[in-house]
Order: sequence, then structure tokens, then C-alpha cells
Amino acid sequence: MKHWINLTVLSAVILAAGLACSHDKKHDRVRPPVDELSDGGRGLQGKDVISSTDQMAADLLSWPALNASHTQWTIVVDHVENLSTSQRQNLDIFLQRLRSRLVNMGQGRVQLVENLQKFNDLKARELEPTGDRYGQGGPGAPTKKNVQPDYFLWARVSEMPNRETSFFLITFSLAKIDRTIVWENDYPVSVYR
Repeated sequence: MKHWINLTVLSAVILAAGLACSHDKKHDRVRPPVDELSDGGRGLQGKDVISSTDQMAADLLSWPALNASHTQWTIVVDHVENLSTSQRQNLDIFLQRLRSRLVNMGQGRVQLVENLQKFNDLKARELEPTGDRYGQGGPGAPTKKNVQPDYFLWARVSEMPNRETSFFLITFSLAKIDRTIVWENDYPVSVYR
């Protein structure tokens, strides 16, 4: 009887060890590379963010007007105007990556400044008021004169949906403070819906 119990316990341990070591698909999965289309993926993907922003940063930073300029261009990055069928989706990730590419690749040719509303929100939250006990002087401590942007950078995502696919046109625009568009480029992509 004791031999039978030992055999049962040993079988249970082996079975448990086998189950613990078995590989189901959840554990075998690895993250898909961000610069490749993921199998079964639909719509815009990480590859589109990477490819479009690499292309736009290279194009803008190699633009002759920027490189011939004797002054550093000051640019504020706005947001993505989403004109796709999924208008509730925030597509600012495209501009966030382009912004970081411009900072990292710009080599001093461009200076990016924070959006004024975002800057004022941060300043009001993080700086302690000084010198005005009754709050009549506005939030935050006095600061140096704000840097004024010379250019505005934004993007627009347009979509032409079909039965099985959608054609997206992601347009990146740079305008002078006087509203003159001085640079524009687009990233067209067709995706499965």
C-alpha cells in the first residue's frame, strides 16, 4: 500500500511539473518588432509611426531653406487633426515621435518650444506662487520672457475607407507665424480594415 501511495505521489509531481513546463501560446509570444507590420493587425500600426516620422524628420532637416538659414528655427508642435473614421482616436503619437526625432537629429538647427497652454498648465501646477499672498498676481513665479515660436508644426490624418481597406494620407505641415506654409510632406498608406 505504501508503495502505491509513493507511486501516486510521484505521478502527481511529474504531472504537475509537466503542466508547469508546458508552453501555451501566451507564454511563447514575444513582442512584435515596432518597425514591422504585425500579423493580423488592422489599421495604422507602429510601423507607420516609425516610418512616417523618420521620413518627415529626414526630409525637414535636409530641407535647403532650413540648412541655409543663419538663425535657429524655433518651432512649436501642435497636434494631429484626425479626419479619419475613428475621430475619437488620439493620433498625436505621430507628432510626439517626430518631435523627439527633430530634437535628437536637429544638431542645433531647430529649437522646439512647449505648446503655450501645456507650458502654462505645468507652470501653474508646479511653481509656487511668490510675493502675492492674495493670489491677485496670477499663478506661478515670475519668469523670463517666453521664447516665441517662429514656426508651427502640425499634422492631419485623412482617410478614404473602402470595403476591406482604408487609404490614409498623413500630412505634416510647417507654417511661419504669418500662416504661410513653408514645408509640407505626406505619408500615404493603405491598410486592411
